[in-house]
Amino acid sequence: MTQMSVLTGDLVGSSDLASSEVDSALTRIEAATQSMAHWTKGTPQFARRGGDGWQVAVMSPHLCLRAALYLRACLRREGDTETRIALAIGQGTLPDDGDLNAAHGPVFVASGRLLTTITGHALMAHASGGAEHAATRLADHIASGWTQAQARAIAAVLPPDAPPRAEIAKSIGITRQAVNQALWSAGYPALADALDALEQGARK
Repeated sequence: MTQMSVLTGDLVGSSDLASSEVDSALTRIEAATQSMAHWTKGTPQFARRGGDGWQVAVMSPHLCLRAALYLRACLRREGDTETRIALAIGQGTLPDDGDLNAAHGPVFVASGRLLTTITGHALMAHASGGAEHAATRLADHIASGWTQAQARAIAAVLPPDAPPRAEIAKSIGITRQAVNQALWSAGYPALADALDALEQGARK
């Protein structure tokens, strides 16, 4: 088995969405997963689970929360659809073809079970408990208030190898000042500090 992080999620309010809207949202999450390949170890794997569910395996466990926030930002920047996410870090085994539906191990069980406990206004939880869960819940509260414009800026800066703000502004089609303003109002400075602290601690 290999140490990894597993994110298990489902769409919020999917019963009110048309099947095409569900497919579109899950396609965006899959695309976001694939785009993480350049800043995670190996290629993250994505799989649909049931009608509105999904699961992602990331082989860089210390980037677990960053990956979850990135997926939420990429989904939010395109519309109002939200997703619950249960984060877990632990041992798991992937088949040679990367099919998560055939994967197994404690980390998959922990993530899947945790998702069933996320209720009410909460959208994210961490199976490790303690500081990891505390940081996840606070990050969840911040992310729940993102506008589409803020999510667009957040998605651009969350990758560890994100380009300079000037390049981000050009790619989005706004000024650098507007990017900075969007990040500030989205709570990014505090999120960035928290993510750096968690990831540095996880490497020790």
